[in-house]
Formats: sequence, C-alpha cells, structure tokens
Amino acid sequence: MAFPTPAVAWTDPARAAAFEHWIHALRERRGLDPASVRIASSDASFRRYLRVDDASGASHIVMDAPPALQDVQPFIHVAAMLERIGLQAPRVLEQDLANGFLLLTDLGDQSYLATLQRAQAAGDGKTCDTLMREAIAALVTWQARADAQTLPLYDEAFVRRELAIFPQWCVQQEHGVQWNAEQSAVWDEACALLVRNMLEQPYVAMHRDYMPRNLMVCAPNPGILDFQDAVRGPVGYDIASLLRDAFISWDEEQEIDWAVRYWQAARKAEVPVPEDFGDFWRRIEWSGLQRHLKVLGIFCRLKHRDGKPHYVADLPRFYAYAHKVASRYNALRPLARLLLEPLMGAQRLDAYY
Repeated sequence: MAFPTPAVAWTDPARAAAFEHWIHALRERRGLDPASVRIASSDASFRRYLRVDDASGASHIVMDAPPALQDVQPFIHVAAMLERIGLQAPRVLEQDLANGFLLLTDLGDQSYLATLQRAQAAGDGKTCDTLMREAIAALVTWQARADAQTLPLYDEAFVRRELAIFPQWCVQQEHGVQWNAEQSAVWDEACALLVRNMLEQPYVAMHRDYMPRNLMVCAPNPGILDFQDAVRGPVGYDIASLLRDAFISWDEEQEIDWAVRYWQAARKAEVPVPEDFGDFWRRIEWSGLQRHLKVLGIFCRLKHRDGKPHYVADLPRFYAYAHKVASRYNALRPLARLLLEPLMGAQRLDAYY
C-alpha cells in the first residue's frame, strides 16, 4: 500500500517507490505518519533531508542519499562516535543502506548561523559569545576524545586534490582566466607552502566543515550536523572553519579572542596544539587560507556543474579572507598579487574589509 507524499518531489519513480515501501514499514514499527513527510532542507551535495512526524506529533529527519552518489556509512560511523563522546548529533534510528535512507532524531530548525546573524545585526554580542564558546567547547571535546584513527587520513594527496579545485573551477570556469607559466609557478609554490603547513601540524579528528551553518541551537549546544566527511587531519583546521565562515564574518579582534579561548581549552584537554599561541595563530590562518581557496573553487563548481548559482554571492567574502592572509605573510605575498587581479577587483575587496 502506498502513502503519497505530495510535498516531496521525486525525479526517479523507482526511488520514490522504494521510499514509500520503507516509510510504510516504519509506519508500523515507529508510528510514523507518511502523509506528514515534507522537505526539511538540502545541502551542497546530492543529499536532501525530509521531516516526518510520528503519532505523538514528534518529528524525525529522513536523510535521502542516493547510493550511487552518496555513501551513508561514514555518517553512521561518525554519528555513533559523536554519541559515544557525549556530543549532540542526530542519532540513527533506522537505516536502509541499499537505498540510502536513514531515519534520524530531529535537532530542530534553529541553526547557529541564523541565530548568530540575527544577534550580530542586533548588536547582541553576549548571544554571539555564548554560542561560539559552546561551539568551541564541543570542538575541544571532539578533538580530545574522538578516535581519529578510525577516520580517513587527510594526507598530502587529499590536500592537493582540494587545492586543485580552485584553478579548475574558480580561475578557469568562473573567470575565464588561463594562467601563464609564471603565474602557474606562483600557484605551485603557494600550494607547496600550504600543504607543508597542513602536514606539519599534529593530527586529530577533523570535522572538515565545522561552521555555524552545520551547528544547531539545542540542548545541549551545539547540535552538530554534516559530519560524514570527517577525517584525521591538522588540529588548526576546524577552528579556522568556525572563525572564518562562509556566511558570517567577525572582526579580527573577536576572532583572536575566540582563538585564544579555544587554544587555552585545548591545552587543558591535552589536544596537541602548539605551546606558542602566535605560532598557532599562523597555523590557523594558513589552514583557513587553504580552506578558502578550496571553497572558492567548490562554490564555482556548484554554479557551473551543479546548477546552484546562489553560492557565488559569497565569493567576495572568501577573496577577502584569502587576500588578507596571503598579503600578511612574506612567503605568500606572490599569491596575494595573483589573486588581486583579475580575479578580485578593488570594489569587491573593499566591500569585505
């Protein structure tokens, strides 16, 4: 017996039928109401999320991840890891690995990003500080207690694959620029420096996208989402992701204040951060630069390959992050000049400084 879900569109009839069969089974086992299924959200990948109610009115989340495009097993693995160490994350209640469906607990719909944006606009620094400190505390717990050895290694080849997204999709596809031999040499040297920065840091469990959009306001804070791409990687990467985000920015004094608080808490928890904060801040900045170059490429790829053009609205923010860091350190200044023109433009740069 099929239970139509009119609020949800399916491009693949066979997949729609598989979902109807699965949700019917959960109706019997979990008391779910198939008629309540509706879209909850989607992300930059091929996953999407549905919300469904049970007989009591409580809601649950369904992850819809086509197996040919997404593997749900890393999500299951990391979700269990987060639960074991006492962090707030969706629990996997039911799974259909063959079809890529997971039934998850629902952490609500109040995101860190939206809450921080509202607080920032209202001048509510106390709310921003409270939420960010709670996110920092959770990050320290993740790095101190998660079993990083069970995660894929963020090795040199991995870092270089990420960096290669920038010239292919941002430089060539978005801007139509072909670097000459001298410009390519500048890029190659910058990549070598950024790779070395990653490989020289101590490695811990790394979320890889630890930013306000992937954190939820709940009890206790934060609820952590989008963790399926976690790896074993450099200790400075996740705090860089949190402080210099894709969709909200802070002044540098505030960034440093939170970075110091993270560094102090990490040292107390025996997370392997450098003893000198100045050295660690440079590691954070260089890790952030590698991430921002990667994300510039990913956002352009989302536009040109995946038909999601709205992501490029935030390119100026990432150019500003990248240019500020590259121009601050002598070894990276050639990269700053390479980024400045024709990829940026003074107007876009000024808008985000």
